[in-house]
Amino acid sequence: MLYQYYEWQKASLEPMRLFASGALQLLDLPGNPLRETALGRWTAATLDHFEHNTQNFAKPGFGHTHTVIDGVEVPVIEEVADRRIWCDLLHFRRTVDRPRDARVLLVAPLSGHFATLLRGTVAAFLPDHDVFITDWSNARDVPLGAGTFDLDDYIEHVCGYIRLLGPDVHVVAVCQPAVPVLAAVALMNAARDPACPRSMTLIGGPIDTREAPTEVNAFAKRHSLDWFRRNVIHSVPFGSPGFLRQVYPGFVQLAGFMAMNLDRHMEAHWQMFQHLVDGDGESLASKREFYKEYKAVMDMPADYYLQTIASVFQDHLLPRGLLMCRDEVVRCEAITRTALLTIEGERDDISGIGQTRAAHKLCTGLPETMRQHIEQAGVGHYGLFNGSKFRQQIAPKIKAFMREHCS
Repeated sequence: MLYQYYEWQKASLEPMRLFASGALQLLDLPGNPLRETALGRWTAATLDHFEHNTQNFAKPGFGHTHTVIDGVEVPVIEEVADRRIWCDLLHFRRTVDRPRDARVLLVAPLSGHFATLLRGTVAAFLPDHDVFITDWSNARDVPLGAGTFDLDDYIEHVCGYIRLLGPDVHVVAVCQPAVPVLAAVALMNAARDPACPRSMTLIGGPIDTREAPTEVNAFAKRHSLDWFRRNVIHSVPFGSPGFLRQVYPGFVQLAGFMAMNLDRHMEAHWQMFQHLVDGDGESLASKREFYKEYKAVMDMPADYYLQTIASVFQDHLLPRGLLMCRDEVVRCEAITRTALLTIEGERDDISGIGQTRAAHKLCTGLPETMRQHIEQAGVGHYGLFNGSKFRQQIAPKIKAFMREHCS
């Protein structure tokens, strides 16, 4: 019933949010003598803050309409290259003929936020690569009759997309998909699949969470799978296409995200309030843009979430050589044709130092010339795939690695 109560709460707040929005418009009318007074500014800031924090943040768009190649602005068209029930494979097609640019498959995490969290990652690769990204479906929008989705399905989706994009594709997994991507590449190498990718880059992923466990890892170990099933799994309420589907709701995930760094979020919201009072639109806009993305969350299918908790965070099946996909053992030592790059952040509080690098211990079939590890100084989890340090320091290293293993 928690999910239904949450929906009722949202509905009950909507009239107040509309009232706040209307009152703001009245305060902003030209010539209103109250607007520039101290009381008027505080009132406007309070109304604006309430209106913003009671919004329902929908899935954002990527917004990539152009990129710059060799100093020339080139239009970019976002299109669906492959449509499935649980995922759309998006293609950012550049309207320029560059057949020698390698294809890159960005595998976005299915862990609460939409694939648009990787907006900056896409932008960094667009000038030099033909970019595709997995855009996972919001589980609340998938009808119950469409069936279930679990970790095995995720691995099979990755294998399917790699085959679709051909043998010269380079795969980049950001955070959570490091495990299913490594598993998919291992299965394809073991089968001597001609579509095996040239390289895979694993960024801040939980390959072996026994290495430098973070609070996220410790939380997963402290609680049984039954505890997760009883406390965070809920049914999609009436009114949504996925009515009665079992999910890990986005709003529950968001509460967990916020609780991890509650003091930082409270400080950020207080700063936004002060920016409103002071009329500092530029500083306000940057924080608002972040929270617009951060608070746009999606529901995860329960089967996938629970299987991931058990397999990755509790039983550590992959590093122990026990992970299976459709009754087939995932053997990372079978990887001999796909080069491996792992990247970790010095300040990552989600995937600790050593957790991603652990992939090298598993891929014993790769020579040293086909593997590389990067530990980026001064970078936290999100800085590994977004922001200035990613654009200026991390992305160029990934591109260089891809060029080195393009054939």
